[in-house]
Amino acid sequence: MKPYLIGVAGPSCAGKSSLAAHIVSRLNAAGTEAGVLSLDSYYRPLAHLTPPERARYNFDTPHALDSDLLLEHARELREGRSIQCPVYDFVAHTRARQNIQIAPRPFIVIEGLFALYWQELRALLGTKVYVDLAEELCLERRIERDVRERGRTRESVFLQYQATVAPMALRYVYPARANADLLVSGNAAGLLEAGVPSEPDFGLLGRDSDYSRQVEAVLRHVQHGAR
Repeated sequence: MKPYLIGVAGPSCAGKSSLAAHIVSRLNAAGTEAGVLSLDSYYRPLAHLTPPERARYNFDTPHALDSDLLLEHARELREGRSIQCPVYDFVAHTRARQNIQIAPRPFIVIEGLFALYWQELRALLGTKVYVDLAEELCLERRIERDVRERGRTRESVFLQYQATVAPMALRYVYPARANADLLVSGNAAGLLEAGVPSEPDFGLLGRDSDYSRQVEAVLRHVQHGAR
């Protein structure tokens, strides 16, 4: 059986990474190998730009990603071949010198802003999921994450959000809802993103929570599609 690809898209800090981690954790717990391929790895290197130019770069458009390499790698994984995935440095805004080898697994989650944007990528996906969350909550999470993980100031994150993140989401990300098989609320996912546990823990949410039921619906779709 060829690897089964699952796409998880949605606005910045809506809870895509948490959902991807939940899916992988549940599949692995069931004895099936699963992994994640993050679109964040495929941002174009900006070593040719000065630091101020890099800081002004619009990272919130699909053109900021090396979509050709992403599609090539997605196809390779689906055909059962390993890839050399780039590593992106969000502080220096360029690629690290070392790649990471990602081996094919029965299930692979492709996660990122534009996972449902390109038709060529959507054609490879067996299950397509969109994570939805109110814009003000996305902004709160974005500020907290970028200050903590990427060495940014609150003001710089807010200004970038107003200048590019919000308008580009309106243009490129929100319309991708129409391409999804399933919609998931990012509300509970944020408990994991902002609440410190490094591993998904359903005990935190309760298996009868709305979020856990949504994850179960995703897993049912995956299992049905992989038959």
